[in-house]
Amino acid sequence: MKKIIFFLLSLSTAIACAQNKSNTKMEQFTINNKAEVLATVRMLGELMIARDTVAMNNISDEHYTLTHMTGYVQPKEEWFGEVSRESMKYYSSKEVNHTVKVNGNAADVVIQNLVDARIWGTRNTWRLQQKMKLEKRNGAWIILKSVASTF
Repeated sequence: MKKIIFFLLSLSTAIACAQNKSNTKMEQFTINNKAEVLATVRMLGELMIARDTVAMNNISDEHYTLTHMTGYVQPKEEWFGEVSRESMKYYSSKEVNHTVKVNGNAADVVIQNLVDARIWGTRNTWRLQQKMKLEKRNGAWIILKSVASTF
């Protein structure tokens, strides 16, 4: 009887250790994905300042849209044109806060930045909040859409 109890205790300990390792791997996977998502979102901001629409294209979906504070939903090609022509010129961005939620291959990000930009002739430091949706494809996070507002 003692051997059976010892066996059952050993088995339950082994199962608990295996579950702990599995949870730790899953937590690390989630942490890694959140870091990758945030890096992608931050990269978009850097690329906007650099006016690198080729690289911006590589991290955004072909049907990407940017919804401006005004409510105008701008298609990707039109926005990229504005960035290239500098009718939307981004000078700098300072991150204030962010949240990242990952669920499998989908992610939602809310990022708040102080953005120094000239938008359609008006230069200001905007308190810009962007709600972004991303999807992981072939190991890379792709930005599907962004909705801008102030905070």
